[in-house]
Parts: sequence; structure tokens; C-alpha cells
Amino acid sequence: MTALNLRLAVATALMSGVAVADEVPAADNPYSVSPSQMVQGGVGLWQTPTARMMPEGSLSLNYTDNQEYRFWSVSLQLFPWMEATARYTDTRTRLYSNVDSFSGDQTLKDKGLDVKFRLWEESYYLPDISLGFRDFGGTGFFDSEFVNMSKSVGPFDFHAGVGWGYMGTHDDVTSPFCKLRDSYCERPTGFSGRGGKVDYQNFFKGPMAFFGGVEYRTPIDGLTLKAEYEGNNYVDDRAGALQQDSRWNVGALYRWKGFDFTLNYQRGNTVGFGVSYRLNMHTVKQQKIVRPPMDITDKEPAADVESVNKQRLVSNLVTNGGFVPNDMDIDETSATIYGVQTSYRDNEEAIERVGRILASEMPESVKEYHIVEHTGNHLMVDTVVDADEFKQHAKYEVPETDLPSTYYRTSPDAETRDNFTPKTESGMFYGAEFFWTQSIGNPEAFYMYQAGLMFTGGYQFNRNFGVYGTVSATLLENFDKFNFKVDNEESALPRVRTQTREYVTNGVMSMNSLYGNWFDTYGDDWYYAGYAGYLETMYAGVGAEVMYRPLDSRWAFGIDANFVQQRDFENEFGLLDYKAFTGFASVYWQPEILPDARIRLSAGQFLARDKGVNIEFAKRFDSGIVVGAFASFTNVSAEEYGEGSFTKGFFISVPFDLFVLKPATGRGTFPWIPIARDGGQMLNRPVNLISTTEKRSPFFD
Repeated sequence: MTALNLRLAVATALMSGVAVADEVPAADNPYSVSPSQMVQGGVGLWQTPTARMMPEGSLSLNYTDNQEYRFWSVSLQLFPWMEATARYTDTRTRLYSNVDSFSGDQTLKDKGLDVKFRLWEESYYLPDISLGFRDFGGTGFFDSEFVNMSKSVGPFDFHAGVGWGYMGTHDDVTSPFCKLRDSYCERPTGFSGRGGKVDYQNFFKGPMAFFGGVEYRTPIDGLTLKAEYEGNNYVDDRAGALQQDSRWNVGALYRWKGFDFTLNYQRGNTVGFGVSYRLNMHTVKQQKIVRPPMDITDKEPAADVESVNKQRLVSNLVTNGGFVPNDMDIDETSATIYGVQTSYRDNEEAIERVGRILASEMPESVKEYHIVEHTGNHLMVDTVVDADEFKQHAKYEVPETDLPSTYYRTSPDAETRDNFTPKTESGMFYGAEFFWTQSIGNPEAFYMYQAGLMFTGGYQFNRNFGVYGTVSATLLENFDKFNFKVDNEESALPRVRTQTREYVTNGVMSMNSLYGNWFDTYGDDWYYAGYAGYLETMYAGVGAEVMYRPLDSRWAFGIDANFVQQRDFENEFGLLDYKAFTGFASVYWQPEILPDARIRLSAGQFLARDKGVNIEFAKRFDSGIVVGAFASFTNVSAEEYGEGSFTKGFFISVPFDLFVLKPATGRGTFPWIPIARDGGQMLNRPVNLISTTEKRSPFFD
């Protein structure tokens, strides 16, 4: 089952605004022809890739129709030197299954992943050179490896390369690897395990062929012509042997705003068409209706501490600074404001706004501002502002204004902690969320969905302990088509996740979670939590986590341990017999060599009692959008795991303020798990300290 979930904190967020993607400036495109997508997704001509890369952060959503095949693909430029493409293929000439009762007339769907790396960047004399791997993990519909180059000359962009696998079946030339070792002369057919594995042992094996082509930017604005000579002969195609009357494919692309429209003629006998939508995740933004930061040029601060208008100060902090204060400690030389930032994700903008408000109210005797942010009444970070320097920069009294140079971040000291007395340490809270669950690529229907409202609430008893719960109400769904049940099937692993259908279709109302949580800190950098109850949709139990997270460090470490029991899908409060211990030691690292990226490595025991590691890679763009991928590698074999061979998935996390007209914090996450089986599955813990302590070293914020 492929799952894609979306939860948005406010349902109206999707309706109140539309994110706008800036067009990539012409100066950022050094080529004569702007890179565009090929039929299967990824920068290329029609059936063949080029060595070109899109600008970093570019995202292209693509649909193409080529008679036997339809392709839905997403291509992303993660780094200037790396392009990644995910694809769904609809093979119209084949059915999903031979069993009519299982899939009926649903055509065969297949998933594929491509990646391309730039080896050399184009210069005056030398071309772009890239190395790529197509459909490298999965059933290998179009598995290929290639090396190609691209060179710009006036309004023309020339491309040439060699390919193996699907792109090399014309066998134009003997592979040099075949001359070195006989095992490289033939390419194994099929795929290993149950699909989904990277069959690296097949790379660069079998016949090799030339491919290439040219793009011409016409004098007509937006119109580009493409012609290519491909290396595939279509004799052993997944759709069946396809007639190829010519190795030349030709066509045209018309670019209008963020859209590319294509029309092509392939194999000398086939007409195809497609459309792509482009945006750049560095520059995508939403126009805002927002007050400017407070102008303090003509402001008269209070004469002394006693004269500070605290009511006006609080009002300005909330309305202009997006900062909700929870306590204040003001004396003759310093002012400490404790609170939570609720509007501005950008830390520099948030501190500038709060600093200007404090500068407008605090007397001249106050030389230091402390802006202390907390999570759940536990202090996370103290931003210490030099008041005199800040005011000089804020009033533009220095030649070069640099507000960030006037403050620094530090861990709250013992005195700051002792002086913190929250206005409220106990009380009830509640809220509502909109949720959307999607399933893509199922045999019963390619697209299935479930939508509704999720109600959250709880009671905080004191600074450390609270009880929390969520209840969901399904309003719209077509999961009744989901007829695949696995209750009685034999399996090498316990059914820890593959009973999804039974959980998602069990009534309109369901209790997702109900648990108690204890959270506290030790010293400056240590955090710990304990929780017990109905922890997620499928499991109840007890657990605890300890985390070491120094302020603004590239490293963090955590250990969690949980004892859980499977929930009954027919009784909200009932439990099944299956019990398991699951827990992990995790390390989080933001490497300097990969800007704005984070790697998580978790080693331990999964829900099915299999042991191994889960690896996650995430990349953040300037807009705040985060994309990532994860995979679990355990002691369960591909045959025991089943279709897909091992657990893997992708996600995109989008800030709410890309949808609304006012500044906002928070975000919605869209995960995509191509195939979910029972091996390598982690507990969806309701308490996750890496998220709770996000302010310590912001990545998602």
C-alpha cells in the first residue's frame, strides 16, 4: 500500500492564499536553451537525458502520454550537482493482475526512481558531463545507466552520450567493460528479491548504444524544438515489443509562465504529448499582509523601569512581533521576556521585530534584552541583545546596518531558569486539524483517499505532566474499494503494519491516541520524556526518550525505548495479543559539506522484532520547504519482507505560511511510502524530542 498523509493545522490555510513561484531569472540560466523535462521525467530531450541540470531547488511536476504508456513524474534538483526523479508508469497494454476479482481492469502500474550527478560543469571549451542511473531501484522497467555531455552553441544545445540497459539495446558499440570482464557482456534480466532493491551488480552490463540530439531555441518566445537519436530498440519492452520505424524522435516545447506544453513524434509512428509545471523551492513564496517592523527613530522610551507600559508592551509583542509573552523580568539594567514565537519562522526577522518593540519601551538604563523562548514551559534558547548597539543599527546610525551582529544565542542560565514563572502551568487546551490520507498505485484503484477532521485536546497538570488525545472523523473517502486483506495469509513476519485496511475503514469516528506525557530537562543540553497510553492508531504501550542536544550544534544524540501492544481494530480500547519491544539509538548530523541538509541514523529493534538501521536524509530550501527520503535495512531478507524488499519512503514538509496571507509558524507533512510491509517499521511515537527541542538548533523551523 502506498500512503500519503496530509495534516494541516487550520483547514482554511489551503483556501486563504496561493504560493507564488518566482520565475528563474535569465541570468541564472547560462545555457542557450533552458533545461526541460523528457517523457519519463528528468531533464532531457524525449526518451534520452541530457547532461543539463535545473537551477538548485527546482521542482517539476510532469504528465506525459505516449500511447502504450502514461507517466506521472516529479523531478527535483536537490543540489546544483544532483537531480532526482520519482515516477509512476501506467502500462496500458497490461493488467495489474491476472485475477479479475483482485484488480479487475486496472492496468499495470509501476514505480521508478532516477538519479543524475554532474561530473563536470560546462566551461568555454568543455561541455557539461553527467552520470546517471534510471529506474535503479524497483522492478527495472526502464533500468539504464548512462554517461552524457551537453554543449551550448548560440541558440543550439547539443547533447551526446552512451547508455546501457534499456537505453543501450541497439548495441551500437562493444562496451569497454565487456572487454575487461566477460560478466559485463550480458545483462541479467528481471530483478532480485521482491523488487525495490538496487541491483548494483547489474550496472553497466550488457549492450551499449549511442544517443544524442539537439535543442533549438526559436525566435518565437517560449518555443523550443527538440530532436534526438535514441539507443533503445523497443524489442524487449515491458509493454510488449513495440515497432520502431525510426531512431529519431522530434517535437516541440512551448513554455508559458510556469508551464511547459510538449508535442512529439516518436519511433516514426507514435504521437505523444505532455505538460509540466515548474517552480523553484528556494524562491516560492506567498505575498503577505503584514505590518512593517516598528520604527523606533522617533520613539520616546520610558523614563525608568516603573514607567514601562507593560500592557502596551504585551500588545505590541503579540501584534507586531508575533511573540506571545508568558513572563517578564525587568530591572534597571536588563529586560528578560519569556514567550513563544507564533508568527515568524525566520529567526532574524523575529528577533528584529521583538528587539525593536523592546527598544521602544525600555528605559535607556536597560543595556541588555533577553528574548527567551520556551517549549511546554521549558526554556530552550536565550537570545541576548546588546541594547545600545541594536538601537544604533535599528536607527540606521551606522554606515552598514547589521542587526544580527548585535545579538547572540545562548542556553538559559540558572538565574534565567529560576526567574521564570509561567502565567499558567495547568489548564485545558483543544484544537482541530484537517487531515487527508491518500493511497497511490493500488490494484483496486490507482488513487484512493480519506479526508476528515482530527480533534486534539488535553489537560496540562503542571509544567512537566499532561494528558493528550486525538480523535478523527472521516467525512469523505473511497477506501471501500480497498479489498485486499492479509489476516489469514502466511507470513514470515508478524502483521505489524499490513492490516492497514482494517484500521482505516473501521467506522467514521476513531480514537487515534490518548496518552500521558512527562517532559523535563537536565542541565543545559539534556532532555528526557516518558509517555504511556494509546500511542498511535495501531499501538498502545509505554516508552521513554533521552536526548543530548547542544545549542546550535550540528550534532544531536537520542535513545528511545518502548514496550507496545497492538491495538484491536474492532474495539477502540481493546488490545490484540501481539507485544514487542522497540527502541533506537539515534544520531542527527547536519554536515557542512551538504549545506542545509540533515542526516539521521537510528539503530535498534523495529516493531516486527527485526533489527537494523533506519536512515533518513532531509534537505531544506530557502522557502522553508524540506524534502527527504528514508529507508530501513534489517536482518529480514528480501524474500521474507515481501514486495519491495525493504521499507523506504519519501516526504515533503511545507510551511503553513506558504498558503496564508499572514505570517505563520507550523507545517504540514506529505509522506509517500511506495510499498508498506511489516519489516523495518518504526513506532509512530507521539513524543519525539528532536521535534520538541527544535528551537535548540532549528532545521525545520
